[in-house]
Amino acid sequence: MATSMAPTRRKSVVEQIQDMILDLELRPGDPMPTEATLCEDLGISRSSVREAMRTLQSLDIVEVRHGHGTYVGQLSLSPLVTGLIFRSVLNTDNSFATLRDVVSLRIALDLGVADELCAQHASTTNPELRGYVEEMRTRTAAGLPFPEADGAFHSRLLSQVGNSLVSELAAAFWEVHTKVVPLLGFPPNTEIEHTVEAHDAIIDALEAGDTAAYRAAVLDHYAPLTRAIEKATADSPGAVPTVAP
Repeated sequence: MATSMAPTRRKSVVEQIQDMILDLELRPGDPMPTEATLCEDLGISRSSVREAMRTLQSLDIVEVRHGHGTYVGQLSLSPLVTGLIFRSVLNTDNSFATLRDVVSLRIALDLGVADELCAQHASTTNPELRGYVEEMRTRTAAGLPFPEADGAFHSRLLSQVGNSLVSELAAAFWEVHTKVVPLLGFPPNTEIEHTVEAHDAIIDALEAGDTAAYRAAVLDHYAPLTRAIEKATADSPGAVPTVAP
């Protein structure tokens, strides 16, 4: 009895070029084959190659350097950041749902590396991290925001984690967070001093090698923000009232 075989899907030009990058064992920064070579080797038109390259460029898989050529991209998480920012501001009910989810992921990442970071920092001193906290205090006293110092604090801390993807994801979510807040007209942090001191508590816990204290400090650090998100969500026009049981 004959069996019915589903037709094999033909790979897109984008997928074929990705396969070529893998087959040639190219790495970020390496020059890509020329347009003419791609057309000849893949048996496709120049217009198809150019359209595929635009798609790959938007994904940071290739990088077009005008006047120099096309290279393998840095394979960063920038497309993820762009997509999440757009998704956040596209929420027509103004529920801050995506921002809440991004902050939840930031918390999960920070808590997930607790054991590793506490083991690394036990019985150490960290003047660089303390310096960022002091910069936050100084700017707070002057009535100024401190996104650069805050971002540098978390970036420096997570850069020491063995899993490099953790620090990349954390940086991506941080960027989404800082760009989305002003776009949504999110209310300013009214507990800014609390947030600053929570950073210091994080360092204290790390240097003591106290995982439980570190986790508590992380949650305390995010508490003003999570409270503000919940309040903003409840106050938004599209919010669904909570019905008591």
